[in-house]
Amino acid sequence: MRRRRTAPPRTLAVLVAVLAVLLAGCTGGGGRAADADGRITLRFQSLAWQEESVAVTKELVAEWNATHPGVRVEYVQGSWDSVHDQLLTSFEGGEAPDIIHDASDDLADFAYGGHLADLTGLLPARLRSDIPDRSWRTTTFGDGIYGVPFLQEPRVLIADADRLAESGVRIPTPERPWSWAEFREVTRTLSGDGRYGVAWPLKDPVSATLNLSLSTGGRLFHRDPDGKVTIRYEPGDAVVPNTIHAQTGPDASASPTTLGSGGSDTLPGFFGGRYAMVPLGFSYRQQIVQQAPEGFDWQVLPAPAGAGGLTQGVSPQTLSIAADSPYPEQAVAFLDFLLQPRNMVRLALGDWMLPTGTAALADPALHTTEHDWATGTALAAGLRPAPAQSVRGYPEWKDKVATPAFQEYYSGAIDAAELERRLERDGNLVLARYQR
Repeated sequence: MRRRRTAPPRTLAVLVAVLAVLLAGCTGGGGRAADADGRITLRFQSLAWQEESVAVTKELVAEWNATHPGVRVEYVQGSWDSVHDQLLTSFEGGEAPDIIHDASDDLADFAYGGHLADLTGLLPARLRSDIPDRSWRTTTFGDGIYGVPFLQEPRVLIADADRLAESGVRIPTPERPWSWAEFREVTRTLSGDGRYGVAWPLKDPVSATLNLSLSTGGRLFHRDPDGKVTIRYEPGDAVVPNTIHAQTGPDASASPTTLGSGGSDTLPGFFGGRYAMVPLGFSYRQQIVQQAPEGFDWQVLPAPAGAGGLTQGVSPQTLSIAADSPYPEQAVAFLDFLLQPRNMVRLALGDWMLPTGTAALADPALHTTEHDWATGTALAAGLRPAPAQSVRGYPEWKDKVATPAFQEYYSGAIDAAELERRLERDGNLVLARYQR
């Protein structure tokens, strides 16, 4: 019998080391081997897009790299427009970045699908205690935590201050907001002669409608004790849709032409006096500061309130770690650095949003009257997880059922009864496929 030749011990050790490197290089997520000096590289895909927020995020990455020579973070630019499909492709192909910037309402299917790391046992106590439980609920699915919620924004009314003053209407405050009925009456008062009291930019009508409906006691999604979710369209869910429907219809107090528009599309008409108010996310203030004509006086007002007060739903921006990243501890260490209170304030100011952390939210820079920062921070306590936050199948329900149903209702193509039938009948058929 011929004997098989064996490699010398040193040669065998080299072969084993090479094989280990090759295997590490083939792993998914951030699965790149350390370099010759033992330095680890983490890929961080950021969705920052405004000039200020991109600059701040890159500055923080550079500061980390300067003080952590053993763990280098590589900044990767992503896009909000394509992030869901891009992440889905990267997960399936084993090429996901180690650290993932996204929004909490996009995480459910990724978390349940096993693509995101459970951070429960990895989070530092400081970070865990600094962010309120109501925010952590936006990234909790089942028994795990699959992202760190770090930036959020209330939906507010951006108003033409001069036009409101001339009309004599009561100016709402966070302590005494308008009711939905009063808001409807105010928009009628501000309308006429080709001008409207409000413009609703509802290219994406679902999140705006559902999140604002928390103020009227709406919840739409009802979870049974066994975990099954059922859609029920109840009176509290109807207040906001019915108000918008009346404003764009019989009241003629809201422009029907903006229903398919994005928020930015309404700004020229707002500056030109066509609309007295526009419901927008708090971060739109940056665009208004940059684009408003000289002398245009605007102000931030709280959204109307109902039985639920100033409560409204939010889907915070999040930072997650890919499940197949080989460096979860190092990735969490970077998140802990990035979300130190002083850094969270910098990120919030750069994105014109609110931090979720209580220490950062208390920073004086976020309580100034300039650009109405103080109005936004006064609304932070009322922010709650968006109603569909943990519902599996929400993206499909939103795209195939809810968006066309709300769009047709707001444009007058269907009535309230048909809206209810579609949301419940068609919506529950979609959700049932994800709950088998």
